Amino acid sequence: MDITSSFTTLLVEDSMSLGALYTEYLRADGARVTHVNHGEDALNELKQWQPDLLVLDIQLPDMSGMDILAAVQKDYPDITVIMITAHGTIDIAVDAMRSGAFDFLVKPFDAKRLSITVRNALKQRQLVNLVAKYESSLPKPRFMGFVGESLAMQTVYKTIDCVANSKASAFIVGESGTGKEVCANAIHHAGNRCDGPFVALNCASIPKDLIESEIFGHTKGAFTGAVANRDGAATRAHNGTLFLDEICEMDLELQSKLLRFIQTGVFQRVGATKEEKVDVRFVSATNRIPWDEVKAGRFREDLFYRLHVIPIELPPLRVRGKDILLLASSLLKEYNKEEGKKFKGFSSDAKRCLTNYAWPGNVRQLQNVIRQVVVLNEGDLVELDMLPLQLTTAEISQPKIESDAANKPTHSTAAVANNLNEIAESSPLISNIEPTNAYSPKPQHSADSVVATTSNDEIEPLWLTEKRTIESAIARCDGNVPKAAALLDISASTIYRKRQTWEELENSLAPS
Repeated sequence: MDITSSFTTLLVEDSMSLGALYTEYLRADGARVTHVNHGEDALNELKQWQPDLLVLDIQLPDMSGMDILAAVQKDYPDITVIMITAHGTIDIAVDAMRSGAFDFLVKPFDAKRLSITVRNALKQRQLVNLVAKYESSLPKPRFMGFVGESLAMQTVYKTIDCVANSKASAFIVGESGTGKEVCANAIHHAGNRCDGPFVALNCASIPKDLIESEIFGHTKGAFTGAVANRDGAATRAHNGTLFLDEICEMDLELQSKLLRFIQTGVFQRVGATKEEKVDVRFVSATNRIPWDEVKAGRFREDLFYRLHVIPIELPPLRVRGKDILLLASSLLKEYNKEEGKKFKGFSSDAKRCLTNYAWPGNVRQLQNVIRQVVVLNEGDLVELDMLPLQLTTAEISQPKIESDAANKPTHSTAAVANNLNEIAESSPLISNIEPTNAYSPKPQHSADSVVATTSNDEIEPLWLTEKRTIESAIARCDGNVPKAAALLDISASTIYRKRQTWEELENSLAPS
């Protein structure tokens, strides 16, 4: 059923005339509207039934609409809220969006403006419900050492299932601490090589002079200190999996020898004259962008194509949503047992802090934080003041997710690129954007050629270019800030904050 064709709305507006007008606007869009004039009446209505949409005036006779918004977010988080006011300022708009409102309308507005905002709000609600339904149907909150039930992790699980029985090389990319070795282990143990050995080798932790011996082994007397024959990782991994972590740190000379080994399965120990042949499945990993390493000449292109057959991208913790608390709870239970503590969970403030933190160290950092809390504290619940200061003093903001979306390819990249075409014609900045994949070959552009075609007179402050781009997007979206924000891959609150900054800059530059 399409929720936008028939929906319920609770309108909270103290003016009888405006209330009647907005009721007619909403009914024309298919809404069943209940209109109340006071905040207390709105709260009583919400206790009896929950509408699809709440249109809420900020200034009411008996209480602030912001207080009602806070109550709705706490008790009825599934209700979509649109705030309205005759006294709109950028600060109020930002506060409303941060507090959970979908959008913010300043009176007076016409039927078309309200209709567009309502339609977008309901479509977002429908999408959120669809995603929630799909997530709830997925049966894998835990998988082969991973903990997480977000869509991003379900995609990783599905990929591992698909490639586990293949002999094709897998290449895992992701930030430090995201679980690349756990992923490699999962590929091994989920496949038909699970009874064979899993051998992990960190290319970054072994000195350059020893890494060839570590991979291929050596014979007695091959070099000073080689007092006996020694099997390398390749021999030990026979009929199993060889995991080469931090593969981009490997010396170029050794990369050529590794390439031959991958192609033929044949290698030669250091100091030996006889070749050996093994059956090994290769899994590699790096926290760098492999193709950037190829372009910089630090990684062989032919080796890249041999290893980068099945790419698997592990998402950073900051974009995994509710997985943060799921992981934290799992770690709390584990460390409770190890340390003999009796923590039962987290307070609401601690949960909010954990969820909002950016986690630059990803899962490894979360492990460190939970272990520290368990060791240093006692109690039934983990309280906010038990968490490290770096978490509790961090500024809570949404752009942590936006920065990741800007630098990492996701499944929605193509969809965003298509939507950007709608506003590209009116924005010189967007019209020059080309869709790219951070892990695939990209065309190179000479910096000199860019400089040569740009004179000093044409250069303007970056904030002006940014402003023109964003305002152009908003105009093409009929003034719908959330829609423009979605197409630009930023949050609506970011646009409101930038507008405030632009206004201050323009005031400071204006002649006195």
